[in-house]
Amino acid sequence: MLELAGRKVLVIGLGVSGKSAAAFCAARGAQVLACDERADVCAEGLPPEVELRRGALPDPAAFDLVVPSPGVPPARYAARARRVWGDVELAFRALPVPVAAVTGTNGKSTTVRLAESMLRAAGLRARAAGNLGEPALSLVGEPLDVALLEVSSFQLETVEAFRPRVGALLNCRADHLDRHGSFAAYRAAKLRLFARQQPEDFAIVGGDDPQLLAEVRRAGRGRLLQFRTGGPVRRGASLDGGALLLQLADAPLRLAPGDLPLPPGPLLGNVLAALLIAAALGAEPGKALSALADARPLPHRLEEVALRDGVRWVDDSKATNPAAAAAALAAQHGPVIWIAGGRDKGVGFGELRAAPLSGVRALLAIGEAGAELARTLGDRIATETPGCLEAAVSRARALARPGDVVLLSPACASFDQFASFEERGARFRRLAQEARS
Repeated sequence: MLELAGRKVLVIGLGVSGKSAAAFCAARGAQVLACDERADVCAEGLPPEVELRRGALPDPAAFDLVVPSPGVPPARYAARARRVWGDVELAFRALPVPVAAVTGTNGKSTTVRLAESMLRAAGLRARAAGNLGEPALSLVGEPLDVALLEVSSFQLETVEAFRPRVGALLNCRADHLDRHGSFAAYRAAKLRLFARQQPEDFAIVGGDDPQLLAEVRRAGRGRLLQFRTGGPVRRGASLDGGALLLQLADAPLRLAPGDLPLPPGPLLGNVLAALLIAAALGAEPGKALSALADARPLPHRLEEVALRDGVRWVDDSKATNPAAAAAALAAQHGPVIWIAGGRDKGVGFGELRAAPLSGVRALLAIGEAGAELARTLGDRIATETPGCLEAAVSRARALARPGDVVLLSPACASFDQFASFEERGARFRRLAQEARS
């Protein structure tokens, strides 16, 4: 039961999720104070009954409930707050349909969108929201059979009763250590996805990380399903001789994709995870798989944005950590001119040093982390530090030969030079399409 009427609610941060939370709580009779430290924050989208305060944060102890935006660190409110629910917790308490939630270091948005398409192809009313851009609370009141949520480690810090019918942890590699402080804390936040699950729920996890499998088993009570592209699994989804092998019950189901496009590299794992999510929610697997006929990569995820004079230009701006960049490099065919750099998230670049780099002809390191990338990798591959993206594209244009790939896969956040990874990717696309050899 969600009882907010008459409660004093403090919403911290007025981005998309904060505004949706403020409006949601006010509509249910709460007395809402929405606070943002930015002096120029816009009140558009807030109902008139919500009080807006710009500047210093009020004492959280004066409120019955604190609803922080995901970008606000718990150190700002946790010690004084009586109760903390993020927008994911609010949405879960208000949604009358089963919830599937997907987290992981990489591949979340792709998997959620694939699962959404598969469920719809199987005739279920499904819609996705959460960390992929549309707030989780936008699903409340929609005519749905299933709700799909992409959830970040930041959002999982502020759940309490959250219990997804299907929870999927795709992978867990070092990321956001500037926020969590350690990889152990980051991993623990991800594992909160499973804490409230019961034996009738499903816990899906990538099967290539034995330690992660063991930790998921300990984290909750859901039925464990695995997905793997490189070998069989006892329960879950795998690739077997070009066919998809799905095993949720005793008898395995072999699905021959036929002419359907199975993507290469890490995207195939996303397909297997999405198929497991859809099947666990009751979708007929054959119908679900038919959604691949219309599947397209999401923007800024290994997206070919130009082909000029035999040179492919690939935008992977969403690769904001070293693990994602390493996977992008491994997926390329042909020599690579690699543009990387931006703002390090406290992870460092040791993982890239251990990655296969023989296909990289040159690294063009940009942004705040450019010098550190050059120090880490400069003895393994030819490295230059052009500084900004425009200069890197110009240099790539001079270096590129027919058959090369110019790959933007930054391994870093964008916030040193861009407002978002989307802005960074859009700038790269424009520059690439203007490029002439």
